[in-house]
Amino acid sequence: MSSIKESKNILKWSDTVELVDNLRVDEVGLKERVASLASRSIKKDSKLQALNYIISMCDLTTLEGEDTEGKIGQMTAKAIRPDPSNDEVPSVAAVCVYPALVSKAKEMTRNSNVKVASVSSYFPSGQAPLESKILDTQFAIDQGADEIDIVINRKAFFEGDYRKMYDEIVALKEVCKSVHLKTILEVGELRTYENIKKASLISLAAGSDFIKTSTGKISNGSSREACYLMAKAVWDYKTVTGFKAGIKVAGGIRDSKDAIRYLVIVNEELGSEWLNPDYFRFGASSLVDDVLKQIKKLKTNAYQSSYYFPRG
Repeated sequence: MSSIKESKNILKWSDTVELVDNLRVDEVGLKERVASLASRSIKKDSKLQALNYIISMCDLTTLEGEDTEGKIGQMTAKAIRPDPSNDEVPSVAAVCVYPALVSKAKEMTRNSNVKVASVSSYFPSGQAPLESKILDTQFAIDQGADEIDIVINRKAFFEGDYRKMYDEIVALKEVCKSVHLKTILEVGELRTYENIKKASLISLAAGSDFIKTSTGKISNGSSREACYLMAKAVWDYKTVTGFKAGIKVAGGIRDSKDAIRYLVIVNEELGSEWLNPDYFRFGASSLVDDVLKQIKKLKTNAYQSSYYFPRG
């Protein structure tokens, strides 16, 4: 396959078609591999490091109609100092808000390492004309967003109009320029493993810096099988282009034990260089509380009540 690119990490449409043509997934082999990885254990002396990794890879998120500047203030304080009693616990990777609250989040995270992400393109449905999606995205960037989370055009995808889905992501990447673009697949609605892999590869070919499992607005937001397929897509895309993209898993990951299983998948399929916030994220605000409790348990041999930790 030709690896001629239109820009840094955007494949020509003709090369994208070749990348996804006749794509097949061995469902039995997939499930066996994921089950095997889930059985891996982690040594106690490595667990604290893994837990701190998880905190550093989390995006705290609030995407509700009732969001206020006060709520953003609470969330960003927690993002910067997840456990005020333990300086060894790192800050989280980012906070994610609606575009109208980006400027407040930027103000509150000033002088910290916490990035500000904003959803756009008429999250979570994506059901709007491209012109509106572009305006939505540009507004968030103008407000100071470091990262943009868009959703794929699922209508176009299910109608088989993959070119339209691709073109929309390319157009939004052009708006983002150096601002990182995370593209949400909503894997729980994609129905087949082939669709998850295909949507991943098209999103990467169109210039996405990250691919993300879910909006967090549906019940079956993430799965280890989806993460595995996304990791394979990231590896396939790197093989073709040399570009190293990231993965974000979001939706339904609530405890550290499950999160560690995702770390194992990424480490085994992509390598340890992906185990940092630049290339792997968790979009699971409730996960942070459980990880903090596990860290406390390792240090004190006693569980801490969840109310101890400020909520975002």
